[in-house]
Amino acid sequence: MAVMNSTIEKKLWDAADALRTNSRLKSSEYATPVLGLIFLRFADYRFTLAKERIDKQFENSRRQPSNIDYQRLGVLYIPDESRYSYLLNLPESEDIQKAVITAMKGIEEENPNADLKDALPKQYTRIPKEILISLLKTFSEIDMEEHNGDTFGAIYEYFLGKFALSEGQKGGEFFTPNSLVRLIVEILEPNHGLLLDPACGSGGMFVQSAKFVNRHSGNSESDISIYGQENILDTVKLCKMNLAVHGIQGDIKLFNTYYQNVHGCYNRMNYVMANPPFNAKGVDKERIKGDKRYPFGIPSNDNANYLWIQEFYSAMKPGEGKAGFVMANSAADAKGSELEIRKQLIQKQVVDVMISIGSNFFYTVTLPCALWFFDNHKTNHDRKDTVLFIDARNTFTQIDRAHREFSDQQIEYLANIVRMYHNKDVENTAGSSELLHEQFPGGIYQDVPGLCKVATIEEIETQGWSLNPGRYVGTQTEEFDEEDFWEVFTALNAELQKLNNQSQQLERTIEENFQLLVGGNA
Repeated sequence: MAVMNSTIEKKLWDAADALRTNSRLKSSEYATPVLGLIFLRFADYRFTLAKERIDKQFENSRRQPSNIDYQRLGVLYIPDESRYSYLLNLPESEDIQKAVITAMKGIEEENPNADLKDALPKQYTRIPKEILISLLKTFSEIDMEEHNGDTFGAIYEYFLGKFALSEGQKGGEFFTPNSLVRLIVEILEPNHGLLLDPACGSGGMFVQSAKFVNRHSGNSESDISIYGQENILDTVKLCKMNLAVHGIQGDIKLFNTYYQNVHGCYNRMNYVMANPPFNAKGVDKERIKGDKRYPFGIPSNDNANYLWIQEFYSAMKPGEGKAGFVMANSAADAKGSELEIRKQLIQKQVVDVMISIGSNFFYTVTLPCALWFFDNHKTNHDRKDTVLFIDARNTFTQIDRAHREFSDQQIEYLANIVRMYHNKDVENTAGSSELLHEQFPGGIYQDVPGLCKVATIEEIETQGWSLNPGRYVGTQTEEFDEEDFWEVFTALNAELQKLNNQSQQLERTIEENFQLLVGGNA
């Protein structure tokens, strides 16, 4: 949660969570309706600003403004019965649950082009009336003059993170830690073209990409086109609300990426970014046999990591596409058929940067992970035969006893290491210059033992085609990762079993040949 210490987000969360504590609601029952109210408050705020502007514009016009005039400004049209002030001022004798449901339906109906049909929450009959009234009052206390749209987006992101934390393992299905998303975006620098997240969750990659474009003097509404896939309906709804609350348009579809390429994204995307489920099992390999999105073959083991990796690779536009994604730590050293796929990727000169991330960055699991970066334009550079390895396991800010994140300065510092490797200008808006000067005098990239190393493909081959930064930067100590251990142990055990079977077959063949020889000489 990048705004962990922000007063307004914490105040609102504490108030909303206290209301839930005094009810019988589970966090999973409470999350979506609460996020819906934040969405409604923000949509109403943006509508109010647009209405003032449009009313002045039509002051002397015979034509009355229409929904289209608001949509041209990138604003949802909010009908009277959906206005936040209308709901807030209803007498307590009114059916407030029904009124909020009607408000959500009204927004969907009045904005058919916003891709919100059936996306806004309607479960308000589950929220006790007195709690719903208190929530409306709590969110109404945000000072409109003091806080702008970015604050509402930050509130939404903060609540998403808090709900992910309280949801436990299930929370990981829809939320990627903000600092990991921001680091991916800062390294990829998505500033134009088509952007895909085929495991988009609640849309954090899209939000941060739009912020990057706008921060670098671009226009996210016209410079990038957003495409997402997600196979959980409630998560698709969260994503659509998240985009809307940030004023972002995107094409988000409910489909299973393993089997359906709904956006026709093969060799099409300028940027691909994702946090797919780690070590997923149970993919029906018969259904994906021959799919061109998996050009290096289907892994023989029951693990989808290298299906996702190929999905990202094949979606990149030839000659210019880039990808950045989160991946299980074990994938960098996986053996067997996965090693063969990884070897082909390295030999294709597409692997650009690998970053090790320490444990406790995720709110739901303690696993360390890795960030992978591909670049299809790399073959045109002198770095085509090299890969930059960064070990960032000792770079973090401790949030609390069990959770870590990157500070703004640390994100900029790590991204600047990559920029120097790419021979680009570094940035210093977050104050990373002092850190850079210590390790990289003159702003020129150099290998730093224990932190970063540029390795050639030949060096990678001598390391058994491993993409684990610890193998190259000189880090000796590996964190123990129970899930990765069992993943590797299972793969090695399967390989041992295969070798044992081959050994037994060879023994039988030798015995049979020996008997033939003995019988022939008798």
